[in-house]
Amino acid sequence: MLIFCSNSDKTIEILARDSKFSDIVRKFGSSQTLDCGRLGTQSDSSQKGCIIYMMAKKPESVFLEEWLRSRSGTYENPTLRHPSLVSAQAIIRAWADLRDSLQNQSFNSNHLESLKTLVNSQFSLYIADPQAKLLLSILSSQKVSLPQESYPLFVRLLYIWVRKSSRHSPGVIDSAVEVLLHLFSGHIHSNKSLSFFSEGVLLLGALSFVPSASEKSKTVCLKLLCQLLEEDYRLIRLSERTIPNVLAGIGYALSSSVNVYFVRVLSCLMELWDKSDGPSASVSNGLMILHLMEWSFSSFINSYFADKIDLFSRELLKNTRPTFSLYAVVMATAGVLRVINRSEQKALIELKTSAEERIEIISRSLVSSAGDADYATMEPKNSFLLQCISLALSKSGPFSYQPHAFLCLTKALLTEIFPLPRIYVKIQESPSGNLVGLVLNEVQQHLDSVVFKEAGAITGVFCNQYVLADEENRSAVEDIIWNYCRDIYMWHRKVALMLRGREEALLGNLEKIADSAFLMVVVFALAVTKHKLVLSAPQEIQIRLSVSILVAFSCMEYFRRMHLPEYMDTIRAVLTRVQENENASVSFVESIPSYDDLTNQAVPSSLQKMEYLWATDEVQTARILFYLRVIPTCVDCTPASVFRKVLAPTMFLYMGHPTGKLAKASHSVFVAFMSSEKDADPDERVTLKEQLVFYYVKRSLEGYPGITPFEGMASGVVALVRHLPAGSPSIFYCIHCFIEKADSLCSSVNTTPETDLGKSWDGELEPFKKMLDLLLRLLSLVDIQVLPSLMKSLAQLVVKLPSSGQDMILNELYQHVAESDDVTRKPTLVSWLQSLSYFSYQNTSKKAAKGAAKEIHDSMLGTEDSLSMNKISARL
Repeated sequence: MLIFCSNSDKTIEILARDSKFSDIVRKFGSSQTLDCGRLGTQSDSSQKGCIIYMMAKKPESVFLEEWLRSRSGTYENPTLRHPSLVSAQAIIRAWADLRDSLQNQSFNSNHLESLKTLVNSQFSLYIADPQAKLLLSILSSQKVSLPQESYPLFVRLLYIWVRKSSRHSPGVIDSAVEVLLHLFSGHIHSNKSLSFFSEGVLLLGALSFVPSASEKSKTVCLKLLCQLLEEDYRLIRLSERTIPNVLAGIGYALSSSVNVYFVRVLSCLMELWDKSDGPSASVSNGLMILHLMEWSFSSFINSYFADKIDLFSRELLKNTRPTFSLYAVVMATAGVLRVINRSEQKALIELKTSAEERIEIISRSLVSSAGDADYATMEPKNSFLLQCISLALSKSGPFSYQPHAFLCLTKALLTEIFPLPRIYVKIQESPSGNLVGLVLNEVQQHLDSVVFKEAGAITGVFCNQYVLADEENRSAVEDIIWNYCRDIYMWHRKVALMLRGREEALLGNLEKIADSAFLMVVVFALAVTKHKLVLSAPQEIQIRLSVSILVAFSCMEYFRRMHLPEYMDTIRAVLTRVQENENASVSFVESIPSYDDLTNQAVPSSLQKMEYLWATDEVQTARILFYLRVIPTCVDCTPASVFRKVLAPTMFLYMGHPTGKLAKASHSVFVAFMSSEKDADPDERVTLKEQLVFYYVKRSLEGYPGITPFEGMASGVVALVRHLPAGSPSIFYCIHCFIEKADSLCSSVNTTPETDLGKSWDGELEPFKKMLDLLLRLLSLVDIQVLPSLMKSLAQLVVKLPSSGQDMILNELYQHVAESDDVTRKPTLVSWLQSLSYFSYQNTSKKAAKGAAKEIHDSMLGTEDSLSMNKISARL
């Protein structure tokens, strides 16, 4: 809605749906202030008219302090700070009250409320020169006694006039400067009002930035602004909300066309933050400094202020004073880089180099002072500066490789962006009763912090620096990242044991940080594979890196919550190096936690009464699952001795894990080993295979049904009968155990000759049916030496079944044999099946089962106990 206001009570409203208004909006845009002429409405300055516009779309703020506040990371929406829209009638009435105040030479509470009404409508209020003259007249009147709280409001309205008016009268500007000079030199300022101070700095800076202001007025404003900052900077500490105003005033002053106070203003900005009684140095304030310099430096370039650029470069980039705050220098330099990187002017290349070198010098000093400090002993000052450097580099745009800045980014990521080890130490050291109060709030604040929200951008800069880095620093940073992953794994296991079921909120927040840390590790590992796992790289380096990446991924696997193409691409890239090299395979396999480590965990003293259960350790379980999924790809290159010592205990342990995917993955490892052929000592591998079968069968069947997944067990049995030598005792043992298990499964269900197995085939007897299906499948897989024993055992099992069950099995066998194209064993199976059918129909008692099975077996063996087809006779 757009409203024209005048001295009279006449109000013209043009609604958004009006076509004329819509055309205006389209033509001039929602961010511009429209004047009377554009509306075809007569504007008479003597009537002191003003324009107020309230648009549906939020206009771009013309107030620098609001722009800075919006980029500080703690932005408050102006509509939230001023939730109620002021009506046009209220604004008209407020101006009328102020005119009455001047005419009557009095100022009471009603007039103060009028001031507040106008200030509260600042985002939609336009003030022209006539209104500014009215405000100045009241302020300079000797007969009007103003309350202390009214001065900041008057100054704020004058600031609105300066920023929103497109045509300032030089005379009115000069009058405003004289009034301000009088106010700050008089008794009003002696009360040291914080709001008056901050509004004054803001207005002085804005006046010095007005193009139509005289050089004399600008100089007076800049001098007074410097005096206020140097003498009364302590006031800023009283409220963080005033800092955007002060910084905006400095920004306007720096961008003034007058140079005489430029260095002094810049020094005030740089020296403000390290003073004990000055404003606090914080990330949000640092971001405002960064964007302040971005705004100011853009103004230098757009206004062709070459002398200002030279002064800035000399004072800040080349010869920084000892009194300058390093944190402010870093953020200001980043703001300059942000402008240069967007500019196409080649003349700024030298300035870009100077800016990058300035950040590198500060980074070198920080790396030297921090030394080898670990996660828990980092000094707060160094910790804060690390955050600022990382944010500065993430905001500045393309940044040339600088070794110490690269190391600072590494340190910042692991100690400030993802500070998990430091938090873990605090949890371990804190009394259990104070965990929520001491740590939960800190973790939540970190999740809400700017540095954590910028983790992705900072990681991107970090990876870009890695690509450009020299080999020495690359290797050093790689080792730091891999060690960090191991630390996270070990610490999180302990902390999860402490907090699970007690402090779930804290544990959940910790895992949110760790989830993001996992993403950082994946992105970094992908950069490593792309730039170091190349044909030109030495094989030793490729192997070492590939194993390190796999181990690091295993440590962080618990925090993988989503499918990431980068994650899979990295694993595929490194696996090609590991699965083709014995040393790499052995190195990776030997990195798996030992059996003792898996089953025993050091329980914290506060939880000594708890028993450690390896199957409930989710962090450890996720890591072992990673190994179990990757190891099958490199079993061929793993010697039998290593498999026996390192992998076999873990494989058998996790076959009994209650989670199906863990148990199934363990069976996959067994299948991969049974299928493997390569080995320096083939006999040792075959011997181990046969030895493992005995425990494998026992371990699998004792958990079936229930824990052991049938698909995993079936794949293991098929692998062993295919890959063990013909007639191996292990195969006989396996078949014998499976027949016994099938028999016990069937016996556990109440089966009588009248039982209808078809009704319970998918219910109680489903485990038995699956077992029987596997045994039937083995008829076409076992070698010719084992086949007679399998047929005999199967026959013995089948004739025990009720007639309905025998019919079903025989039908399956008929189909199985009919579809077989194995010319060697098909005649044998046909003869056996005919005999089995005969005795199944003749069998009327369970007591004759064993005799019938033996008779079937003997009929097929003949006198020479062979499987020759010529000696098989069918008994029908």
